[in-house]
Amino acid sequence: MYRIIFMGTPAFAVPTLEALAATDVYDIAWVITQPDKPAGRGRQPTAPPVKEAARRLGLPVWQPETMRDEQVVHRLREASPDVIVVAAFGEILRPNILAIPPHGIVNVHASLLPKHRGASPVAGALLAGDTTTGITIMLMDQGMDTGPILGQATLPIAAQDNRGTLTEALARLGPKLLTEVLPRWLRGEITPQPQDDALATYTSLIKKHDGLVDWEKPAKQIWRRFCAYTPWPGLFTFWNGQRINIVHCHPLAESGQTPPPGTGMIIADQPAVATGRDVLVLDKIQLAGKRPVSGPDFLRGHRDFSGSRLG
Repeated sequence: MYRIIFMGTPAFAVPTLEALAATDVYDIAWVITQPDKPAGRGRQPTAPPVKEAARRLGLPVWQPETMRDEQVVHRLREASPDVIVVAAFGEILRPNILAIPPHGIVNVHASLLPKHRGASPVAGALLAGDTTTGITIMLMDQGMDTGPILGQATLPIAAQDNRGTLTEALARLGPKLLTEVLPRWLRGEITPQPQDDALATYTSLIKKHDGLVDWEKPAKQIWRRFCAYTPWPGLFTFWNGQRINIVHCHPLAESGQTPPPGTGMIIADQPAVATGRDVLVLDKIQLAGKRPVSGPDFLRGHRDFSGSRLG
């Protein structure tokens, strides 16, 4: 039996933890996750999904404020893990932690490395317009997702996928690949393959203001941002001094002359907006403080949308 420590925080990591706990091959010494954080209107402390899963599975949970604390490092050494498994933990691990387990720290990463290294790999694939993504099982080193690869599995990106749906699909794929790769790695049957840094792309942490539409961009690029930023922070713009959340949309090629980017239009009884190239049709939108409505329903109460400016 191998002694392991699992580190993860969001819902993406839960299926991986469940898969590890379901086998008698591993003794899970600790489940380490981020501290509870305020959430909801009441801003009450809320446990991360991994903590809730660990409690349900009867596993010991540890929530250190930071992995940089020397007492935390000492406690990790005392646990004597054979390997540490990480899935979207949320904090970069320093060399003194990387050196603790004899079989290294194995990371479940939601992209086909070296593409989309960094904090937002699922959004990165959608923003790039990729048709395929996947899971990479890698050994962590001191770089940002630069360690050698132990195994990969691909997943097609469906036309209707957004970051939420694609993350769920990758969360299901991760444990399938890990349960194949990890035993072979621990038995010495896998030779880690270095990444080709020349092919690397990078992603950054998503921020709330990333969802603001720049109508100068092509419609297809704006639509990719809609997919990448759903469910959070969403895609939004401003019209007549009001914020409009774009609940659903699609790009439409426009062969004729279009007005300046950011100009409201009506196409086939649907609200649309001129962009830097083609138009974006607003299938469903939500005015601030109102419920979401279909495009035609919105137009019935706002015929002045045509010719107005958004942004």
